Amino acid sequence: MEVPRGWLAVCVLAVSLASTVTQEVCRAPDGKDGAAGKPGRPGRPGLKGEQGEPGAAGIRTGIRGLKGDQGEPGAPGRAGNVGFPGPSGPPGVSGLPGVKGIKGNAGNIKDQPRPAFSAVRRNPPMGGNVVIFDTVITNQEGPYQNHSGRFVCAVPGYYYFTFQVVSKWDICLSIMSSTRSQVQRSLGFCDTNSKGLFQVVSGGTVLQLQHGDQVWIEKDPTKGRIYQGSEADSIFSGFLIFPSI
Repeated sequence: MEVPRGWLAVCVLAVSLASTVTQEVCRAPDGKDGAAGKPGRPGRPGLKGEQGEPGAAGIRTGIRGLKGDQGEPGAPGRAGNVGFPGPSGPPGVSGLPGVKGIKGNAGNIKDQPRPAFSAVRRNPPMGGNVVIFDTVITNQEGPYQNHSGRFVCAVPGYYYFTFQVVSKWDICLSIMSSTRSQVQRSLGFCDTNSKGLFQVVSGGTVLQLQHGDQVWIEKDPTKGRIYQGSEADSIFSGFLIFPSI
């Protein structure tokens, strides 16, 4: 039996409306949300993002950060300039004594220099402050110059000089020496005489001399009158004690 198509469409529409009314009338209220589920597994790392813009300068807090990791060693620099010499080190340990040398030849005292002189005043020239002892008694090796009154050193060493001068007046005398053209007064001697009697002013000293040094006696310009006569003599002497080593 064939059903008309119009009737079939009506039936379908009726069923649909009945189902809709039934759902609206029979629907219960919504329930509460259930408990959250467990977190899922971490996803795979994402792709590297592009480099961002430079950030703003940070604010200084005054707190020093932690020390960073040590960087790679740099390339060797240029060699520096040579420094100044350092201070001298302490003396080293003394070495062992050397081998004893060969015995030398015996010395001969006759080969040693022995300069010595003595001179007195008899007819000295007048004027000047140098006391000239014009008459030579002894002048071994010729160190004394009677025309100038000076002893001239030819052998470096230690010498002894002495003088005795006769006077009847106040007198002051000095032993003078010169070293490398520098004159110096070694010793001075003075004596007073108010009675006009004969008196002797004497003095002596040891001097170390070098080659060419000179020694002489000098009088004070105002107190230097020396007696000149046959009754008494004034004398000047000197000799080498030992030569310099």
